[in-house]
Amino acid sequence: MKLIILRTDIKTKKEVKKVKSFLNAHPQIINWSVDVEDIDNVLRIESTDQLRETQLIEHIKERGFYCEDLPEYLPV
Repeated sequence: MKLIILRTDIKTKKEVKKVKSFLNAHPQIINWSVDVEDIDNVLRIESTDQLRETQLIEHIKERGFYCEDLPEYLPV
């Protein structure tokens, strides 16, 4: 399993719904969440090892959202 942490500009529950169907249907995504209360609007994804982060970022951007790697993020 792989953990991917991304910074986004997904700020509301309505915006989360715009990516929900894509993330739920993706065969390599096990679990995901968006923290709309976090300053970085963190998208946290648990996936299989085969998921390529660059492809995932592109798919989020295609849906109209800013998205980038957040490597310095350390969960508490």
